[in-house]
Amino acid sequence: MKLSRREMLLAAASTVSAASMGLARPALAQTDPIKIGWLAALTGPSSAPAVGFNRGVVFAADAINAAGGIKGRKIEIITRDTQGDPTKAVNATQEMISQLKVQAVWGPTNSGESLAVTPILARAKMPNLHPCVVDTLIDPVKFPTSYRIAPSNTQWDDAVRNYTLKILKAKKVAVLGDTTGYGVSAANASAAAIKKDGAEVVYLANIDATQPDMNPDMLRAKNAGAEAIVCWSVSTGMLARLFNTRAAMGWDVPFIGHPSMSSGEIGSLIEKPANWEKVYAVGYKSCSYDAAGKLPAHSQELVDRLKGKVDLKDTLLWWVAAGYDAINLFAKAIETSGSTESAAITGYLNSLKKFPGYFGTYTYSETEHNGYQTEEVVMSAASSARDGAFTLAPGYI
Repeated sequence: MKLSRREMLLAAASTVSAASMGLARPALAQTDPIKIGWLAALTGPSSAPAVGFNRGVVFAADAINAAGGIKGRKIEIITRDTQGDPTKAVNATQEMISQLKVQAVWGPTNSGESLAVTPILARAKMPNLHPCVVDTLIDPVKFPTSYRIAPSNTQWDDAVRNYTLKILKAKKVAVLGDTTGYGVSAANASAAAIKKDGAEVVYLANIDATQPDMNPDMLRAKNAGAEAIVCWSVSTGMLARLFNTRAAMGWDVPFIGHPSMSSGEIGSLIEKPANWEKVYAVGYKSCSYDAAGKLPAHSQELVDRLKGKVDLKDTLLWWVAAGYDAINLFAKAIETSGSTESAAITGYLNSLKKFPGYFGTYTYSETEHNGYQTEEVVMSAASSARDGAFTLAPGYI
């Protein structure tokens, strides 16, 4: 059939229009790499977690690429060292969005940076996974493209309170925090929740992390009849001084609280190993040894894969596992949806039901972007670290 000049012009216009709308080729027909931004505080005072996360990120990307990538496209991790500085994190985020054209962003790894960059990522409709605990960082209305891959501070507090009141059966509790914004807010929230659950908060205080003498606060807690001390601080120096003071007082009260209480730095700050006993820090089922000294089978599978490739002796297993999971979640989203578009990636995440990651089991929806399951948060024996994992605290085993 012969087409008229008018019909030919209309057909040509339709072809140009379709091409301009991106309809002329499949979403993953390109061969250029899929770019994932990684906001990592690899240097600076808060670098230890990011170094661990980075090992999981690199391992995951290498494994995916060695298997052929995502439908033939390799993953390219674009890393920027933020040094734990919110300003540097903002600059790196803007570079990733406007110049580097990444498809998704993993990180930052501390809440101060994340508070600064999350609104920017939301405005750009950039898919984002992060492990930061501040509750307000996740809001599906304000930040519809941001998802948490770790527990929130509320979930940490729930685990600490459950262990303190239900397993240790303490009725009188002292709650200590440092004087940072985090320490004050976390201690106050913890004390309120303990009271709501029917226990008595006999002493509540915020201590300057640089204060050399912990005797005044520890004596007040003891004289008030505290049967357990809940502590919220990231300062390993302050925590070690509290443990040393407890030992000097001859008081065997247990400490329960922040994951920093299990930091390897404390081992070099305590006066003797016994001072670190009866200290129980937030931990995770996936990264905990049972009574027989075994990890869960799924976690052991990852450890076996890491052997000879990733060193776990100077980091935490959950950092490595979470970094691996973050890259794998983005990869699965792109592979399953067949697109690198933001709506496709977030649509996949919003449909996840009990995704079996190595760090945790993740479930998200359009209205819930906290994916980590509360029942997977446990308490660990703080001084029991071995190859990045910990023994479950007494009461779980």
